[in-house]
Amino acid sequence: MDLQLRGKVAIVTGASRGLGWAAAEALIQEGASVLLVARTREALEDLHGRYPDRTAVQTCDMRDMDAVAALADTAVEVFGRLDIVVNNAGIAPAGRFDEQPQKLWDEVFDVNVRAPAVLTRAAAQHLLPQGSGKIINIASTSGLKGKPTLVAYSSSKGALVQFTKALAGEWAKKGIQVNAIAPGAFTTDAQSAVTDSPDVLAKRLRKIPAGRMGDPAEFGPLVAYLASPLSDFVTGSVAVIDGGEVSRL
Repeated sequence: MDLQLRGKVAIVTGASRGLGWAAAEALIQEGASVLLVARTREALEDLHGRYPDRTAVQTCDMRDMDAVAALADTAVEVFGRLDIVVNNAGIAPAGRFDEQPQKLWDEVFDVNVRAPAVLTRAAAQHLLPQGSGKIINIASTSGLKGKPTLVAYSSSKGALVQFTKALAGEWAKKGIQVNAIAPGAFTTDAQSAVTDSPDVLAKRLRKIPAGRMGDPAEFGPLVAYLASPLSDFVTGSVAVIDGGEVSRL
């Protein structure tokens, strides 16, 4: 199936590994050009080296809102236009709610909620005039059900889900689709504490009806579809990809 992404330009934050890498690579393979964003250039060089003609690298600390806002103009300066924003970068510090300092809570919301809003607003300066665009916010199943010891993360991802739904309604008539993806457990570096321990992994898999964790290669195509003109009637949705975990009674 041709997803009609040739000539499109995307920004993917947190593109250096895991689901961000998978999202960026799927878009590239479908013909899009991608501004790869992460905190360090070195982390992005491997992916950029594989697709030098259709990628550019931009370092950005997602707590620096001026730098985040500048990403939209950078994409346009490099590639000539902007069509797709994948707000993937996020942090998930674990710990007891009563023991975590307020500063950490604020940092989680800065990276997971404020930065996506700032980048989306900056992108709007390009998307609204052209009457088309795709915003894809990477939320989490934790934002749908909430998880103990991940209170700040769960709260921030829940906020991102509601941001998605509200903005989708506001921009639907403007030709811009806003959707979210809520991934569950995937075999990424972020899950190494689970995958490196047979006992922990077995316990985790018992919660997933599919009986396994997801492969990042299964995530990328969903991003590509939501970025495609073929999904123009899909907006305000939260696509859950978790092997059935949140569907359990």
